[in-house]
Amino acid sequence: MRFLFPVWLTAFVTMAPLTAEVSRIQINDRKPFAEGERFGRTGMYEAISGRLFFEVDPVSPLNDRITDVELAPRNERGRVEFWADFFLLQPLDPAKGNGAILYDVHNRGNKLALWTFNEGERTNEPTSLEHAGNGFLLREGYSLLWTGWNGDVAADGTGRLLAELPVAREADDEPIAGPAYVEFSVDGKSYSEAFFGSPWGTPKAYPALSLNNSDATLTMRPNRLEPAVVVPREDWAFADFVDGKPAPSATSLYVKEGFRPGWLYELFYTAKNPRVSGLGMAGLRDAISFFRYGGAENPMAGRVDRALIFGISQSGRFIHHFLYEGLNRDADGRTVFDGAIIHVPGAGKGLFNYRFAMATVYGMQRRGNLSPSDFAPFAPTPGGDANEDSFFRLRQRGENPKIFFVQTATEYWSRAASLLHTDHEGEQDLPLDPNVRIYSIAGASHLGAGSTDRGICQNPRNPLRHRGPVLRALLVAMDEWITKEEEPPPSRYPRIDEGTLVDLETFRKQFPSIPGVETPVALYQPLRLDPGPRWHTEGIADTIPPDAGAAYRTLVPAVDADGNEIAGIRLPEVSVPLATYLGWNLRAEEFGDGGALAGLHGGYLEFPQEGDAGDPRPPVQKRYPTREQYLAKYSEAVLHLWEQGYLLDEDAMGMLKEAAGRDLWSQ
Repeated sequence: MRFLFPVWLTAFVTMAPLTAEVSRIQINDRKPFAEGERFGRTGMYEAISGRLFFEVDPVSPLNDRITDVELAPRNERGRVEFWADFFLLQPLDPAKGNGAILYDVHNRGNKLALWTFNEGERTNEPTSLEHAGNGFLLREGYSLLWTGWNGDVAADGTGRLLAELPVAREADDEPIAGPAYVEFSVDGKSYSEAFFGSPWGTPKAYPALSLNNSDATLTMRPNRLEPAVVVPREDWAFADFVDGKPAPSATSLYVKEGFRPGWLYELFYTAKNPRVSGLGMAGLRDAISFFRYGGAENPMAGRVDRALIFGISQSGRFIHHFLYEGLNRDADGRTVFDGAIIHVPGAGKGLFNYRFAMATVYGMQRRGNLSPSDFAPFAPTPGGDANEDSFFRLRQRGENPKIFFVQTATEYWSRAASLLHTDHEGEQDLPLDPNVRIYSIAGASHLGAGSTDRGICQNPRNPLRHRGPVLRALLVAMDEWITKEEEPPPSRYPRIDEGTLVDLETFRKQFPSIPGVETPVALYQPLRLDPGPRWHTEGIADTIPPDAGAAYRTLVPAVDADGNEIAGIRLPEVSVPLATYLGWNLRAEEFGDGGALAGLHGGYLEFPQEGDAGDPRPPVQKRYPTREQYLAKYSEAVLHLWEQGYLLDEDAMGMLKEAAGRDLWSQ
């Protein structure tokens, strides 16, 4: 009968006075998930969605790291208000859950945990058995929680999670204006582009102070190594290109001649109305505190004894930054998260708590270099990161969770992952904190398994399936580390002292000379950027673009004679290979800046079936003369990973079954 009264329930919970920083909860919908399907021993799940309302004290030491919080509007109680959407999947029978919240940090408003761990159909509005995928997280009894945190996310009808964060104002209630920067690069001809547009969604950018913006400047260049050329003011405008003509817009750039594919365009302008972006982090802290410790008004009351946080890419960087800011304790001094699985973040944090900064921005080899999203300290190493800030601000009080950093090969090429475990000059390995593990998945790519279509790349893209199998095993290991104090699998990543982490020149010498395949001539090395004296203390940039110093030195994984990586978690496809799996790919000439790293794409180079002239990699049938020999080696590789805890039983069996179906010898 509980599902028949969502309106009554909403009225009840919105009137109930709450404690701490969540002032009230509004439940909009509560219903059985997947039409009451039962998931193993856990049974049925329910889906609950609604909105959380927050009030935070802007003068509390708990919030003193939040940029511009003192300039946010205050209510009659002197507190700052904002709201965030939430979505919760939890066992219908509290006794059958496992007691854990798994909080999935949304990526640009998108829910990813069911798609990742359960390999379900990707959606922002999970309702069906298809969305539940293989049911792994539900069979294990996790309560899955998502909340909005990113004020950049715009509603687009796809169910993205939203957060409404306040706009900072001057002390006299006048609007705040200041310098801002946005970079554009397209892969095809276009006449206008929204600020910070991307395939993952176009965020709510900060508008130009005016459409004239007389001090605004636009430059263009074919690549970062070439000098920038100023585009005459009459040749561009703040506008969209609609129906063959420009239409004024404060958050879009129109270029009269059209954007040149692959070129970098940089717009410097005066923006207005900065959001208090860091409140997204404070809201995450307070939301978990409410769901973990809240009373009768909390739909999870009495169910939770621990909380884990998970995030992919931007969301992983967000977790890194959240911990860096020291936000893992609530207003009553209680632990927020016990464990964190940070997937494919590179060594970066992000622009999550700065004035006029956009969460979607990150640096790579060919673009984003002047956005200070990657900054020291990088390494989770006590006292080992060039005498700068401690790794996390809460380290000294023992308030950090247990942490897994999980990287792919791409992060070493395009996201400076080596800085997570080396010094800034790339000369020595650094020790890890006892509560940190680093896992690198050899030969895998940032974007995960996908089509081998080339897209913008010179080579076929990387199809290696790694996320589901490896992350399922690591989640189980993390939970047992927390609940049973059982040590997780040892860190596996390339190292300088083992000769498995090398500079670019060494890599180019190691990589086999495959006909028609170019090797990279550059990789991402973050610059030491200085946005001005207030950046680190107040989160405000006074120098746009920032002053650029020397680059940090980054390294890449060493490879064997086939071009496959030697170190890390080597899935059977890499250790018993039928191809070379690359964490990098290069841009094709027709998309501009040919030969540069192709963003976050990996590559895939099949072995020849028989001898190919000039290809030094032995053909498949010479490596494995019989099906039995191939399966024996493959089975040994699977067993090795399973014994060490990098695969669960069901995934090990699935891999063996899949390999048994391959027929490489009938041709």
